[in-house]
Amino acid sequence: MALIQALAASHRGGRLLSAADGVHAVRDEADAYAVQDGVAAALGWPPNRWKSGVAGPQGPFSHSSVAPVAGTALLGVEAEVALRVDANGRPEAMCIPVELVASRWAEGLDAPALLRMADFQSNAGLLLGPWQPFQTLDWAHLEWRLALPGQPDVVRRGGHSLADPAGVLPAWFRHATRNGHQIAPGTVVTTGAWGGLHVISGPAHGRLSIEGLGEFVF
Repeated sequence: MALIQALAASHRGGRLLSAADGVHAVRDEADAYAVQDGVAAALGWPPNRWKSGVAGPQGPFSHSSVAPVAGTALLGVEAEVALRVDANGRPEAMCIPVELVASRWAEGLDAPALLRMADFQSNAGLLLGPWQPFQTLDWAHLEWRLALPGQPDVVRRGGHSLADPAGVLPAWFRHATRNGHQIAPGTVVTTGAWGGLHVISGPAHGRLSIEGLGEFVF
């Protein structure tokens, strides 16, 4: 598919694409996921880093592979919780990550939703803090703080759409194994933004702390 080749070239060279050139190639979520799979294969990404999210308890869920290296020309960052899982998709460890957000579409986050999904949900890489054993926390009430240069600190409690980051794993596991694929032990799944997108200009630098998980300086 021409769109797969164009997106892979954009990842390699940084040239942005026009949404008008891709909108007719992605008619539904199945098309979007097929583009994701094709681009990841073209770029040689190992299937061991994922992002998964959901708007609310009733869905819909969305999933995508994650770039193995951080991208450039960032639109912003998202505060998240990442889980490291076993071959059956069960969480074994957790950490504080920061997801980097960018787009291969000239329209950025204003591109149509299916095109953003095809473009790995606007992912540009993950920065991962220190790992620690998985434990269930009072996710809905944990205080977290995001400090970015030149901006007021963001301080909130809770914010995950399911009030439990591990709640995305069953839907993610079904998606990741839908074509008979096996999950490699140690696969990383980041589980959805807390507090939405935090706009930045320039490289991603800051500090994210989450009660019960500690602090990650990135």
